[in-house]
Amino acid sequence: MATVTSNSAGTQLSGLASGLDWTSIIDNLVTIERAPETLLNTQINTYTNKKSDWTQIGTDLTKLTTDLTNLKDPSFFSNRTATPSDTTLASAQATAGTPNGTYNFEVTQIATAAVQQSAIEGGKALSATSDVSKVVLSSAGFATPITAGNFTVNGNIVTIATTDTLQSVFDKISTATSGAVTGSYDPAKDEISLNSSSPIVLGSSNDTSNFLQVADLFNNGSGAITSTSALGSVNQYAALTSSNLTTTVSDGGGGNGSLIINGVNINYNVKNDSINDVLQRITDSTAGVTATYDSLNNRFSLTNKTLGNIGISLNDVTGNFLAATGLAGTAGGTLLGGTNLQYKLNGGTTLLTSQTNQITSGTSGVTGLTVNALKVGTFSVTVAADTSKISSAISGFVSDYNSLQSFISSKTATTKDANGNTVAGDLTGNLDAEGLANSLRSLVDAVPFSGAVSSLDSLGIQSNGTDNTLALSDTTTLNNALANNLEKVKALFTDSTSGIGTKLDSFISNFNGINGPLNNLTSSLAKEITTNNNTITTLEAKITQDKARITQEFVNYENVASSTSSQKSYLTSFFSSSSSS
Repeated sequence: MATVTSNSAGTQLSGLASGLDWTSIIDNLVTIERAPETLLNTQINTYTNKKSDWTQIGTDLTKLTTDLTNLKDPSFFSNRTATPSDTTLASAQATAGTPNGTYNFEVTQIATAAVQQSAIEGGKALSATSDVSKVVLSSAGFATPITAGNFTVNGNIVTIATTDTLQSVFDKISTATSGAVTGSYDPAKDEISLNSSSPIVLGSSNDTSNFLQVADLFNNGSGAITSTSALGSVNQYAALTSSNLTTTVSDGGGGNGSLIINGVNINYNVKNDSINDVLQRITDSTAGVTATYDSLNNRFSLTNKTLGNIGISLNDVTGNFLAATGLAGTAGGTLLGGTNLQYKLNGGTTLLTSQTNQITSGTSGVTGLTVNALKVGTFSVTVAADTSKISSAISGFVSDYNSLQSFISSKTATTKDANGNTVAGDLTGNLDAEGLANSLRSLVDAVPFSGAVSSLDSLGIQSNGTDNTLALSDTTTLNNALANNLEKVKALFTDSTSGIGTKLDSFISNFNGINGPLNNLTSSLAKEITTNNNTITTLEAKITQDKARITQEFVNYENVASSTSSQKSYLTSFFSSSSSS
């Protein structure tokens, strides 16, 4: 006799013995038992939608609170603009509360920085004598390396190599011009001269060597052309020992050279450091100066990073870097003193002074006003209320208020679907939502004051007659109020007792607070969702148990039916056999 079990294979034998489709019966029973879950899931969806709506309302209320942060703050209405009459002469800024008005400035002197300039030319001359037969182009102390190639003198091509000496270049010029042009070098002036009995013409568009340019030799329409400046130059990137300074740099012999600028110690090593290394080290230090080398004029300089008539102190400690560069020592440097800013205010006779080009209340006496003078000249600065910023803040508030009210309206309204059926919003009939919308409108519709600015309507902001939104319908009214009645506009929003901004912010803070209605509503909906989910879980557990129990009962029934069928077949067979015998 086959026995039916309650596993999946046994279930597939449903009705095999009894002829009863009991699996369908069980499925129908489960469906009936699961029916309450449909209602619970519908409720969950409803609660979830409502919770989402209230969360969005909370977000929109927070936006309004952000808008009101400025509009309820009296200092926000004290913001100022500062407008110069000539932006090429000055720029200006004014802090909140700066007295309104027009301030006239006459700048007679701009602040400049002091410069310590070397008293001697830094680069050593190309040669100590007029004999330049050993001055090789590749190693000569020119400011720019000379390139090999050709250049033109009186239409004749002169070809040179970097291995040539300066004297061989002179010889090649003479040969190319058949002796018409001769060259020489003056060690005292460190200059090259070309001479001829007739005007000399130098260069052509096909020249490939830069000799003429590096030697500062340019056409002047005569037969005598001389370098326009001394030619010896400092090699900024070679080691200090090979830098071609007029005076060799020493670090005291131990590699521990040091100097002091404005009380700050700078170290150097003549073998490891270049001129550029030391100049950069000075600039990057806290000495407050910028160190540079001007290759065009062959001079070193230290420029104060701070403007004004202040000096620069410097001293060689170990070695002679400052003396070798001509900035200090026996040769002595030249201090080109800085200047202070000098100006007059509002036609006054007193000459006011600032160490920088920034005029502050410390020198002008105008609280909160900062003027940056750009050059000498006469200009005015007009300080006025920053009404554009206030107008923008009010417009932003109206926009965010309308977004909130429109959202509440969309969720509390009833609409018609495509079939003409009425469809309720998630919050239709919700007294909390309707109450919030009405409270907000009541607050913005308030008329807390009398006079020219008594309400938002006085600013051209009107309530919509069909819903709870506002309309900034008249920007001219708003601009006029800001221009002519700023203090009353400020009171309308900031008054601690009746100000619309103050009261609205307080209401929103209470509604949005930890113990406020919004938190209570969202928490309550969250609990309902959790409760329904837990109920569904409990129902599912019971359904699973019931299904298993009923299934087992039908399996048992099937087994009994199968056993009975087997016994019936045996008896039938037995009696049929007995009758035959």
